[in-house]
Amino acid sequence: MAKAKSRTILVRLLSTVGTGYSYVARRPRVAERKLAFMKYDPRAGRHVLFTEAKMK
Repeated sequence: MAKAKSRTILVRLLSTVGTGYSYVARRPRVAERKLAFMKYDPRAGRHVLFTEAKMK
């Protein structure tokens, strides 16, 4: 029997400051927009914008 497709996918949230720090999050497969969150970047030492990028 085939495995059913998941309704969510894993995406990487990459820091826009350029430190290379990232988080992993789930989002619905049918989402209209890419995710973007203000989260803490320990390398920058402050809250910055993290945007969705593809998982490697």
